[in-house]
Amino acid sequence: MKKFLMAAAGGTLLGVVATTQIAAPLLAQEAAKTENVYEQLDLFGDIFERIRAQYVEEVDSGELIEAAIDGMLTSLDPHSSYLSPKDAAKMREQTRGEFGGLGIEVTQEDGFVKVVSPIDGTPADEAGIEAGDFITHVNGESLLGLVLDEAVDLMRGPVGSEIVITVAREGEGEPFDVSIIRDTIELTVVRSRTEGDTVVLRLSTFNDQTYPKMAEQLAEKVEAAGGMDAVNGFVIDLRNNPGGLLTQAIKVSDAFLNEGEIVSTRGREAADGDRINAQMGDLAEGKPIVVLINGGSASASEIVAGALQDHRRAIVIGTKSFGKGSVQTVMPLRSEGAMRLTTARYYTPSGRSIQSLGVSPDIVVAQPPRSAETEEEDDSTIRRSRSEADLRGSLNNDSLSEDEIKQIEEDREKAERAADLRIEDYQLAYAIDILKGLSALGTSE
Repeated sequence: MKKFLMAAAGGTLLGVVATTQIAAPLLAQEAAKTENVYEQLDLFGDIFERIRAQYVEEVDSGELIEAAIDGMLTSLDPHSSYLSPKDAAKMREQTRGEFGGLGIEVTQEDGFVKVVSPIDGTPADEAGIEAGDFITHVNGESLLGLVLDEAVDLMRGPVGSEIVITVAREGEGEPFDVSIIRDTIELTVVRSRTEGDTVVLRLSTFNDQTYPKMAEQLAEKVEAAGGMDAVNGFVIDLRNNPGGLLTQAIKVSDAFLNEGEIVSTRGREAADGDRINAQMGDLAEGKPIVVLINGGSASASEIVAGALQDHRRAIVIGTKSFGKGSVQTVMPLRSEGAMRLTTARYYTPSGRSIQSLGVSPDIVVAQPPRSAETEEEDDSTIRRSRSEADLRGSLNNDSLSEDEIKQIEEDREKAERAADLRIEDYQLAYAIDILKGLSALGTSE
């Protein structure tokens, strides 16, 4: 027994020695790191004081510190930034759905300001700004070298004031100027309409109104159509939707799924990860869905498209999405400002990250550029073509009743309206044609 106790004691002693031998270098490394941080902070303080004392002009200490904080955050990635109290207030307004400005979502790429997407019905949208445009100058002042928040500040101004932005666009030989009148941006987050037997839901952004407005308008359109049996499917149009609230993207996805994962997020630590699953209940009652995306579909839009695509609940068509697969957390600060910090990446149900890659459509359909001459030509071809019925003295059709002839004419009118839509919006017309085809296959079975 004594020998056993001695052996145990010896083991414990050796364990202490071994632990001390391993822990000592680790502690020394941590101490060195901490000391290095303090040295860097001392350096920051030294530079700060020299700027205050020796810069050619007097500077505001608060502005210097805010600039340092913003520089620290923006050096991490394009989506992390410092929000001054004024900017934080504006962000809260935007989340509620009303704010002042041009109506564009922008990011920064290789030092340039890039348009993620214009927002429907805003001054920028009406002025013809497109997703993928680069803004090089504002009122003649170059944006090159400015951080994103500085560039955005230059674009802000009083409602009703004019701004001239210089745009570089792929396919255009030279940059060109666009004049825009700033306005109060009142977001219409959801627009809906019925095209034939298809309900089209256009989601322009994801703020706290998106899911309730979508659910409300979906129900209204289905009721107006004569019930779900009269509807052949739904188009969810997410083109040029720059994203927004993750919670709303989850709710919109959940609206059309009965089960399974919607999205997962993974942070720096494994414990920071989260996985969100769908609850029972499908607003579309199993009807086919087509999701429309393009290069201006980002963030929350990509969560919805990816979730419905992975669950084979929707056919995704259009062009590759923007590829923003990170989650930003807005953290309030004691100054009434806020810090927007990238805290996680998100993953679609199949486990893929779309960061920098985007969501690839199941069917790639580009929106062809249309010239006025081509539109006029197509329109005349559709409307002015002659047929047997136009010939003088042509025979009547004696095999159909008046009601049957009337039905054929109504169907023909629908087909002509669909042809008009292909001229106006080829991608949407393609989506509606897919749903017509799926409905016909379902009927034949």
